[in-house]
Amino acid sequence: MLKPLGLKDKKVLVPRGAGQAKSFSQLVEKYGGISIEIPLIAFRPIELTAQLQHAMNEIDTYDWIVFTSNVTVETFFSFYKNKNHNSFPKIAVIGKKTEEVLLDRGLKAEFVPSAYVTEVFTDEFLPIVPTGSKVLIPKGNLAREYISTSLSNRGVLVDEIVIYETYMPEDSTNKLAKMLSNDELDILMFTSPSTVNHFMSVVKKYKLEKHIERCVISCIGPVTEKRLLASGLPVHVSPEQYTVNDMIKSTIQFLEK
Repeated sequence: MLKPLGLKDKKVLVPRGAGQAKSFSQLVEKYGGISIEIPLIAFRPIELTAQLQHAMNEIDTYDWIVFTSNVTVETFFSFYKNKNHNSFPKIAVIGKKTEEVLLDRGLKAEFVPSAYVTEVFTDEFLPIVPTGSKVLIPKGNLAREYISTSLSNRGVLVDEIVIYETYMPEDSTNKLAKMLSNDELDILMFTSPSTVNHFMSVVKKYKLEKHIERCVISCIGPVTEKRLLASGLPVHVSPEQYTVNDMIKSTIQFLEK
């Protein structure tokens, strides 16, 4: 059983923006930690392109639409204004949070993988998508092409459309550099490869490598873990279930040992 204050007085990096950090920070504080919200990643919709407008107009011609994150859902529906979902394609998602955001919009996912990771999603999704099916994948500018490539190789017609771009907020750069240089962070938590990339860009810019050595490093998912290791950082915690809740609980278990 976890100690009620397993993170007592530990300063924990919460790498999400104001709109997404609340539940993350509440979990940190629930276990006695001090949440330090420094968004390492932010999102902004692209300008509406002819390709994107065409996909919106032809939405009823797709058999499936794949949402890989809640940001993708929210951004897509900032463009797609049709309230009539009768002609909407079947929906496949990665992640519980993505599924919940859809439900809030009155939409149900027809396919959810057994594990919230791209490779598992693809392995389980491929058998139910016949050759010649038409699939729309809205995504961010830094998203991997693994799903679309795997589907295309099986004869599925895939339209992949960038709908938002990912960037590092300037305010975060300054705040992160200052807190690292003053050794004010005890636990670093990473939720995606992009958060690792943006974190390391600050570390290298200000030559703060030595200040990370005292920190416990936790992450969600094998791709994020791989990116951390490739960046020369140790990974102390990487839970089997890819959720913030499991990451925090596993971090407490690591600290208790």
